[in-house]
Amino acid sequence: MRNPHAGQPFTTSDAEIAEALLDVSIPTLMLSLVHMSGDPSLIRGALRPAGLFLNEVQGYMSDDDKATARALALRVIGDYRDRGCPEPAPVGGDLLKEMMEWLVCEPVPEEYVPMVLEEMELDGVDRRAVGEGLDSEDFPVVVIGCGESGLLAGIRLLEAGIPFTIVEKNAGPGGTWYQNTYPGARVDVGNHFYCYSFEPTDQWTHFFAEQPELQAYFQRVMDDRGVGPHVRWQTEVLDATWDEGAATWAVRTRAADGTESTLHARAVISAVGQLDRPYVPPIPGQDSFTGNAFHSARWDHSVDLRGRRVGLIGAGASGFQIAPAIADDVEHLTVFQRTAQWMFPNPNYHAAVGPGVQWALRHLPFYGRWYRFLLFWPGCDKGLAAARVDPDYPDQRRAVSEINEITRVMFTEWITSQIGDDEDLAAKVVPDYPATGKRTLQDNGSWLKTLTRDDVDLVRTPIDHLTAEAVVTADGTHHVVDVVVYATGFRAGDLLWPMTVTGRDGRDLRRQWGERPVAHLGITVPGFPNFFCMYGPGTNLASGGSLIFHSECQMRYIAGCLEHLIIGGHRAMEPRQSVTDDWVRRSQDEMRTLVWAHPSIEHSFYKNSHGEVYTLSPWRLVDYWAWTRTPDLDDFVVD
Repeated sequence: MRNPHAGQPFTTSDAEIAEALLDVSIPTLMLSLVHMSGDPSLIRGALRPAGLFLNEVQGYMSDDDKATARALALRVIGDYRDRGCPEPAPVGGDLLKEMMEWLVCEPVPEEYVPMVLEEMELDGVDRRAVGEGLDSEDFPVVVIGCGESGLLAGIRLLEAGIPFTIVEKNAGPGGTWYQNTYPGARVDVGNHFYCYSFEPTDQWTHFFAEQPELQAYFQRVMDDRGVGPHVRWQTEVLDATWDEGAATWAVRTRAADGTESTLHARAVISAVGQLDRPYVPPIPGQDSFTGNAFHSARWDHSVDLRGRRVGLIGAGASGFQIAPAIADDVEHLTVFQRTAQWMFPNPNYHAAVGPGVQWALRHLPFYGRWYRFLLFWPGCDKGLAAARVDPDYPDQRRAVSEINEITRVMFTEWITSQIGDDEDLAAKVVPDYPATGKRTLQDNGSWLKTLTRDDVDLVRTPIDHLTAEAVVTADGTHHVVDVVVYATGFRAGDLLWPMTVTGRDGRDLRRQWGERPVAHLGITVPGFPNFFCMYGPGTNLASGGSLIFHSECQMRYIAGCLEHLIIGGHRAMEPRQSVTDDWVRRSQDEMRTLVWAHPSIEHSFYKNSHGEVYTLSPWRLVDYWAWTRTPDLDDFVVD
């Protein structure tokens, strides 16, 4: 069977190939040529990328070098086509590492190579798949949620032959990409990396896809993988209770019609996202407002914004996308922002994927695999290193290290370059805290261009109250609006809310967690046997990577636990308290060295009321990948 990443054979004409090559990433193309020709000298000459930056996929190559590379590629691809597009011979390990380092313009440490090779699947083998043959009808599993992680859990359980039911409160898959349908909603991780490693697609129409296309991707994967029949749609989990005598979980659910029922399972996998339940801050007078009001994650599409005066409360990740998307339609837009956001340039943020890219992904051997690596590597642990606090660095309210100061200057110059000599606007949009200390946004200029419009106002004065027709700020100004949109985020710290999860000896999980939710590796919790979390405490990513990558790591670990329970005939397993305590201690010690936990960072949804960060991961991706490859059974109490 042909390697699925070796490309589909083609008979495309030279003229059509030449046209396609105008769209593609030239450094990625050069590595595909090595596969097609078997000639590594192609990357050992003068043609090479000049540098690396996140989302910059041309390697800063000159126009002349790119033209030379395209001419070379046309000859190599034409020869490959004329030979019948044979499946390329495997590339040896030394050459693969050379190709990696050539593409990213720097050494790739040895510890990263196994992870990268597994992620790229150049041999066509999905090494994160679950082994077949567990087939245990007496070990049913309940999965809570059918977003990207819950769907992944279903795929892997189906592979293993483990019976399961997914309970999903929405009417379709995708989680956040099903719920957040607001104008402008799109992903901020490059799509050719923000997808399952084993389910790439050449169908993306944008490099950073919008919500409908993302949701459609998860729908297609679900259908292709046969997970749909295992899902109970529009059904919410009310509570889950551990039965010690039977070694089972009783999971009580409520369907859309109000009907309640109980599922019994040997294990429960919580695939509930941290950014799931909308948060609307209490503002005096909210109930007196007579216009339309809704949260961005519950967008009311029946409300026509054309010609309306809109008040957008909040300008974090969601508001940042909404404002440019609606500015052309509304009569006037007033954006109420508590804190300015750091942002960095991404010229492809709204760019369409050209047909040449789609052709290359479909036909050129391993082009898609190397392109995935090119997107992955700049965001793999580099941001974490840049987030490290230097305790001796002066003026830490401005920057926490030398590299953080350099980042601040670069971001500031990019922001101010877009607003001319408008000093008032600059004072509002340049943050006064260290760079990357909160969720850092990316854009191609649309946000600041929106703020410079005559029919858009940015208000940084705190909101005091609402009246029947206005948002009133603390300075007494009445901002008259017809519609209020709350882009105010989610209950990120209230993990699993509003469910009640009751473990051994009547332990209430949310009461046990309080404002400090913890789980060993973010996955298992003492006192809650056979209960596993995906996207659990301490696994959100602020430095790079992708939650899908984390989910694949977590599900492989969970599958290893289930395999041990089933094959060993065990009743239950849970992490040792001492192991979990050690994990929490080390995680918090590490987190305190990073910018997100720094005292200068205020009003951050990452922090609890004590100024502590329990939701983010402080760890390198390569470490988390290594720790979750297989469960260490010495970490567990097994019954």
